[in-house]
Amino acid sequence: MNMEFSVRPDQGDPSGFNLGDMLWCGELGQAGSAGHRPDQGMMIYVSVTELMDCLGGLLQGRTRSASFTGADTSFGLAFRMTTKGIRVASSSGPVAVVSPAALALTALSAAEELARLHLDGLPPDGVADDYVAALRKFRLTAHAC
Repeated sequence: MNMEFSVRPDQGDPSGFNLGDMLWCGELGQAGSAGHRPDQGMMIYVSVTELMDCLGGLLQGRTRSASFTGADTSFGLAFRMTTKGIRVASSSGPVAVVSPAALALTALSAAEELARLHLDGLPPDGVADDYVAALRKFRLTAHAC
């Protein structure tokens, strides 16, 4: 499975509320927020923070299913633990069935890449602090899988 989190260009000065997109690709299909009408772009930093929190309970075994909807968008994903792994699906259909470790490490890598590319440019508006805290917590969860 592959995933990518991106910030949309030409939004003016960087902000914790910048719009961006997610793209999830797996052996069963793909789900992405770009190119839809109505627009499914989301506040990307807030959304990735929420995604890491959402996946945490599933990966730690506290729940067998989880759903994620990005901030200020209709784009969402559903995650369900099965005997073959975690099933990832969007409203348009299945994306993948992956091991908890694969999902955790792929999500961690995408979140770290977004942070590496963009987080230092954000103003101190609290969003960056929340993102860093969620990333730190998710890193521990991912490495425990």
